Amino acid sequence: MKILGKFPSTRLRRVRKSKWLRKLISENHLSVNDLILPIFIRDGKNKIEKIVSMPGVYRYTVDKLHIVMNKAKKYKIPMVALFPNTPKKKKNNYGSEALNPNNLVCKSLRLIKKKFPEIGVMCDVALDPYTSHGHDGILVNKKIDNDQTINILKKQSLLQARMGCDVIAPSDMMDGRIGEIRKYLDKNKFTDVTILSYSAKYASSYYGPFRDAVGSKSSLKTDKKTYQMDYKNSNEAFREIALDIKEGADIVMIKPDMT
Repeated sequence: MKILGKFPSTRLRRVRKSKWLRKLISENHLSVNDLILPIFIRDGKNKIEKIVSMPGVYRYTVDKLHIVMNKAKKYKIPMVALFPNTPKKKKNNYGSEALNPNNLVCKSLRLIKKKFPEIGVMCDVALDPYTSHGHDGILVNKKIDNDQTINILKKQSLLQARMGCDVIAPSDMMDGRIGEIRKYLDKNKFTDVTILSYSAKYASSYYGPFRDAVGSKSSLKTDKKTYQMDYKNSNEAFREIALDIKEGADIVMIKPDMT
């Protein structure tokens, strides 16, 4: 970085001398406009259920979504993200419930877009909430089949778009899925639907409480290291991000980014 200016003609403390001036030139500012509210949905009626691993966070049945949505509206949160806790009886090896137009996410989308049209909705695109084995993809000979999984993910994305989803968020980490989803959405006239890609999603123990919230923790018997990233690698993250942008991602994300 080339340094411009020289003391005493240049005094950087001049722009720190008052609160209003510091606010005026602030390079980074966190506000409610930067927030996305995750909402966990469960089956049944008239239920608001505590999530033990996430104190203060709850699972809502669809008929109770208005309670948390009213809070999002009150605090002017621009977007919510939906995550389903699918009943075990609706799970199978292929995650077929992900393509059911009356699954928890689709029901929630229809309700939210009807009653809270001013709030954006993001939907997770992955199979782990729907598979009996808890993985994000289709298992073939005990291995995740990349291309078979993508074939389901693009159909899941289109279904969510048809139900009113504003932002499709693939979190599965299959190679090439962003390009295939983008082409499939565009082919079906959903060119305005945004794709937020989990571009660099690391295999991490941080997901434990989340997996508990969506009900996949008890099903998962092995790790996800063959498709989620090695936390020791950072250069690889830039490759993943570059590929996703090239394939058509509008927004990219690193998760978790704390380390």
